[in-house]
Amino acid sequence: MKLTYAEDRSKKYTYDWDEYEGGNKDAKTMFQEILEDPKLPELEEIIVGCWGESWDNDAQAILDGIVEHKDKFSHIKSLFIGDMEYDECEVSWIEQGDYSKLWEALPQLESLTIKGSMKLILGEIKHQNLKSLQIICGGLPSSILAAIGEAELPELRNLLLYIGVEDYGFDGDVSDIESMLSKSNFSKLEVLGIMDSEIQDEITEVVVKSKYIDQIKALDLSMGSLSDKGGGILLEELPKHKNIEAVNLEYHYMSDEMMEKLQGLAVPVNVEDQQEDDEYDGEIYRWPMLTE
Repeated sequence: MKLTYAEDRSKKYTYDWDEYEGGNKDAKTMFQEILEDPKLPELEEIIVGCWGESWDNDAQAILDGIVEHKDKFSHIKSLFIGDMEYDECEVSWIEQGDYSKLWEALPQLESLTIKGSMKLILGEIKHQNLKSLQIICGGLPSSILAAIGEAELPELRNLLLYIGVEDYGFDGDVSDIESMLSKSNFSKLEVLGIMDSEIQDEITEVVVKSKYIDQIKALDLSMGSLSDKGGGILLEELPKHKNIEAVNLEYHYMSDEMMEKLQGLAVPVNVEDQQEDDEYDGEIYRWPMLTE
């Protein structure tokens, strides 16, 4: 399930290098420009790109501004904070902010995408309309997983989380993911993505044992270190769950043989972008796709 919004009701706000290098543009000025945009009352989707030196200037002014002027933003259905490419700011450098008060300020919000996990706080998550939550980062703090596990999101359909690595913010282990899946209560969840991890095999084992495996329509375990171990788990478990209509394993470390077996299943399985192990001093290394 992918939520889309009309092009004329969606707008991206971003600064390029020439605009912010003098130090006169930042998150505060960007919010002011959004607030004063005559198109704001017509928008359904706001996309926030680079707000200027996003590695040394967090997004809090934008979040606080939306909360302070919530009467002017209460109609917004989709929000993406941090939509920038690596040449604008590496994902692991993006400084986010505290979203604790945003849930109440945007009652019509259906989709929230956050890119970057530095300084990220979600607070107590309660929202009656949110259908899609996606966090893209090089390392997801365990505090964020815990907050999602306690979230009250009765309409949530899509949950996509980039786990990443310890060097860039992931300070937990597979038990934190297992706890989040166990404690959460997303009765309408259709798409589950726990991806971009260096422990993708262990995550796979936890996901296929979770309560959501008999509920979801699409499973995303892509962009991580998935090997034949994880592939074998899926080969055994997927035929038991006829509700799953699509599986994304793109970017993986599985063998040709395992890829062929998975593609022989009744459900479509994306096994594109096969990676090769790195070997150094007798040790095997496998890297997620997005970290720094």
